[in-house]
Amino acid sequence: MPKPITPLLAADVIIELTDYPGRPIVLIERANPPYGWAIPGGFVDLGEIIELAGVREAQEEVGLDVTLLALLGIYSDPARDSRGHTVTAVYVAEAAGTPVAADDAKNCRLFLLNELPESLAFDHAQVLADYKKYRETGQVAALRENPFRDSNSVNKPVMH
Repeated sequence: MPKPITPLLAADVIIELTDYPGRPIVLIERANPPYGWAIPGGFVDLGEIIELAGVREAQEEVGLDVTLLALLGIYSDPARDSRGHTVTAVYVAEAAGTPVAADDAKNCRLFLLNELPESLAFDHAQVLADYKKYRETGQVAALRENPFRDSNSVNKPVMH
């Protein structure tokens, strides 16, 4: 059987800083397109466990050793990344210390949830809205509606 062509796989980590009031989160300003503020993360290496990819990316991008707390959700909209179809697993984590921008991060800053920047990259506005609900309720992201289901609940075929 030929190897299937599949989306790229990434891991993103919403990092709560435990040693700051209000547990602000760390966002990076991307140095490369697509520009904007983003949750630290990146691609999973071949042979790498996705959770460890998230831990590695947090260390590479902002220099923090994180402890993963929860899987917030899987984000797979083919339009979420202008570079191509990328699926990401978004984790919630905690860390202590001062983040420092590195790797492909031009800058990094701490943000409280009521002070998020407007220029967010990818689908991170949706991800952070889901995270706000998680912080308020402890509930991870809801499953997304099936866009191929019509009002009669009959699946439409997926076009390739």
